[in-house]
Amino acid sequence: MEKVDAAIQIKGLSKKFKGFALDIPELSVPKGFSTALIGENGAGKTTLLNILSGIRLDYQGDIKFFDRWSDKDREQTDCPVREMIGYTGPGSYFLPAWTVKQVEKVNALLFEHFHRDQYERYVDILQIANLGKGGKDKKVSDLSDGNKMKLMLAGVLARDTEMLLLDEPASPLDPLMRDVLCNLMREYIEQGEGEKTVFFSTHNIADMENVTDYAIIMEQGHVAEQGFVEDLKEKYVLVKGEAEDIPVAEKILYSITKNAYGYEGICLAEDMNKLAGLDTEVSTPSLSQISVAVMKKGSKIHLQ
Repeated sequence: MEKVDAAIQIKGLSKKFKGFALDIPELSVPKGFSTALIGENGAGKTTLLNILSGIRLDYQGDIKFFDRWSDKDREQTDCPVREMIGYTGPGSYFLPAWTVKQVEKVNALLFEHFHRDQYERYVDILQIANLGKGGKDKKVSDLSDGNKMKLMLAGVLARDTEMLLLDEPASPLDPLMRDVLCNLMREYIEQGEGEKTVFFSTHNIADMENVTDYAIIMEQGHVAEQGFVEDLKEKYVLVKGEAEDIPVAEKILYSITKNAYGYEGICLAEDMNKLAGLDTEVSTPSLSQISVAVMKKGSKIHLQ
């Protein structure tokens, strides 16, 4: 794929904690696409998104937004970057005593380009509250974790933004609402006509693969793999074979799962010639299978 513009450019980014370090020498998030930040719990996804959103400022390195503004520019009151980015994250986002209606008023006060009619549309689409039965008087403290996340999503989607930073937006949602979320994310991208970007994190990509254009896989604070999904599916191959060939296959495959009947694993396409002569079944892997293989390769957890 030809080179695309970057919504975010990172160079020399690092943040150290006791027993953990985020270390990203260079990384770009492509503009106009939906990018998934994939990794197991503790991989550094939330730390990275907190830095990008401006929640965390105690880090080393440089960040550039929309090929124009630096992370230092972002902290200036006259910089438009904060208005251009919508962020949602886990934890307490709104005061517990606020109602759904008050959340609307607060967003309208905080953000210049917030649209109340769009907010009500998303409250309805996401089934946060029954608007016809006083649902907007429901307090944040009375909402489930899933509805709290949907309330945050309604707030950012109702604004005029150029990029969404979403930290684990699907985690508290049921399967149906995850599908609705994917549709809303794709709608956001399409409405932007190449100008709007979504960057979301997840530790389980299976339900979000259909809305993922580009993937960044993290492991232990480092970027272990990245690329457009179509390119990754050409780089890696899913291989199945017979049990008798396991001793040979496990030396070649990128990752492997074995049982008494045979094996299944991910192989680098460039290494497929090394399996010549073996009885194998080859297919295109899913992004989820690629992600698990990459994470298993770099994880400290080994089950086999």
